[in-house]
Amino acid sequence: MAKRVESMGGGMKAQAAAVLVVGSLLGAASLGGCSVGIPDPAAPKVEQTASALTTPTITPGHDAEAVAAKDMPFTAGGSLAQGVPVGISNGLKEAPGWKLVKENAAGESQYLKADGCLVAAKVRTNQSPLVRGDDRESTIALFTYLDPSILPEYLKTETLRWGGDPEKPGPRVEVLVLEQPARPGAKATAIMARLFGTAGSSVYISVACPDAAALAAARADVAQRLLIVPPSN
Repeated sequence: MAKRVESMGGGMKAQAAAVLVVGSLLGAASLGGCSVGIPDPAAPKVEQTASALTTPTITPGHDAEAVAAKDMPFTAGGSLAQGVPVGISNGLKEAPGWKLVKENAAGESQYLKADGCLVAAKVRTNQSPLVRGDDRESTIALFTYLDPSILPEYLKTETLRWGGDPEKPGPRVEVLVLEQPARPGAKATAIMARLFGTAGSSVYISVACPDAAALAAARADVAQRLLIVPPSN
């Protein structure tokens, strides 16, 4: 009888632990008024990925500098090196009125502006389960994975900087944007993302502001200062 009670108690503890884990994941899914987060679809492989990234990856015959020097439309995603992730710069912290409030915590950095705008920028690896055709289709799949209610027609194509110097003209990279108008008592938000299928990684930037005017100004700062960093050999 004592063993049976002990077994039942262990089961109840396991159930309680599971409830706590689910609650933690749900709590992490929203940030600064945004309704979606970016969970890693291959979470069990995170530790393996981190260790693999410590070893330089070399793709024979691949000219990373030539790829970085050109615009990166959705159709050009296949020109990237296989499995070498993209990155996001931290240049927004240098923009007037902005400050860095979280730096590369589990792949995410956050920036706060004096007017209350909050930007979260994330890079995720192990994204191959979401790859569909070219990078545009894959990015749509990413948005749908995050929120099944997001339809392709809700998404607009825009561009961010593709490496280079933020003070000089440079190549651009296409991303998809979901803009959510401010509701009473909520912030105006915009979510910019791209899944790079060949590189096996994605970038995700959310902007949440008190109103539409502040959002427009914050997005302009992001477009100039928050560079998408091309992968290297």
